[in-house]
Amino acid sequence: MFTPAVRTPTGFASACELGTAAWRALAHRPTARLRMLHRYRHILGLWQPDIGPYGGLLNVVVDGLFIIGWMYLPPHDPHVDDPMRFKPLFRIHLMERKSATVECMYGHKGPHNGHIQIVKKDEFSTKCNQTDHHRMSGGRQEEFRTWLREEWGRTLEDIFHEHMQELILMKFIYTSQYDNCLTYRRIYLPPSHPDDLIKPGLFKGTYGSHGLEIVMLSFHGWRARGTKITGDPNIPAGQQTVEIDLRHRIQLPDVENLRNFNELSRLVLEVREQVRQEQQEASEGPALPQEQPSAQVPSGAAAEDSGEPGSGVAAVEQPAQSGQGQPFVLPVGVSSRSEDYPRTCRTCFYGTGLIAGHGFTSPERTPGVFVLFDEDRFGFLWLELKSFSLYSRVQAAFRNADAPSPQAFDEMLKNIQSLTS
Repeated sequence: MFTPAVRTPTGFASACELGTAAWRALAHRPTARLRMLHRYRHILGLWQPDIGPYGGLLNVVVDGLFIIGWMYLPPHDPHVDDPMRFKPLFRIHLMERKSATVECMYGHKGPHNGHIQIVKKDEFSTKCNQTDHHRMSGGRQEEFRTWLREEWGRTLEDIFHEHMQELILMKFIYTSQYDNCLTYRRIYLPPSHPDDLIKPGLFKGTYGSHGLEIVMLSFHGWRARGTKITGDPNIPAGQQTVEIDLRHRIQLPDVENLRNFNELSRLVLEVREQVRQEQQEASEGPALPQEQPSAQVPSGAAAEDSGEPGSGVAAVEQPAQSGQGQPFVLPVGVSSRSEDYPRTCRTCFYGTGLIAGHGFTSPERTPGVFVLFDEDRFGFLWLELKSFSLYSRVQAAFRNADAPSPQAFDEMLKNIQSLTS
């Protein structure tokens, strides 16, 4: 239930990046107008709304003569390669004489009175003062049908899976409680290193009946992590959905054997056992440096030679960079929301995926395979679930979103994870 977006978010970062017309308008007004931009400068950038397990992605930018908060939404399931959708949640006028006017953009009746409170540097809240603008004449049923078309691009009658219908209805009921007041916490884009396997950043991923969700891929020495920016009642936003061990590359069998799930399972479980042995040896012997890879090479896998962050990763990318790749096909019996996945991959690594019951009960990390297709797409095969998630890069330029330091980024990850732990 959003006002349809009528312009593209520009991603302007500061007053000096306002358009010429905006600057001319500001030049003929008292300097108080510039102070309004200065007052709200702390809310420019990326934020995650506190909507329980569902989270979200908000981008606040200077857009012409307004500061606008755009909510970024994944494309409709299962079209993971489609562009992101975005809707305005609020806007702040920069041309008022005395105080900036804040307008809520939620609903279908146009902008209306709202309020913004800056709680602290990395947290702010919004409040709608006219929630009647959010209601529709047809009542909750019409609101649900409209929300369903916008959120899923279909009607409830089009969704035959009963469990999926329950999840959709649950999300509508839960998120509707937050249409009048929301709290946002700052998030950063992950820092990058020249030796990273691919450029880190935001990706859209398929999560079964939960639909598409936004995941942040980041690199931490020999580990890569996927953190949920949007989530679901099983694995909430903020949790680490996948972890990839870049020390243990998995050599896939030929296509015919790859179709055999038991063969792939055997390879993955061999690597898992090797990882367990290395962890046990490390705990019993002298502590290894955090980034020190194992010198042992597990069956069906290759380990790197150096302990430096990113070292060895470039080596496993060399075949792909020279135009080579290996055929890839999902094993028989593995489900995927999208059948339109690449049939050639660059390389694969051992990883673990987080699964849990409803309400994030009994969470556990289970083995799987990280499949790198290209610079903008990767996949994860969940061994225990016999399921495959496909991820595609969010193609958007975000300003004011870089972490001031790697330590600040790590601290941000800990903070958003602790909110739903």
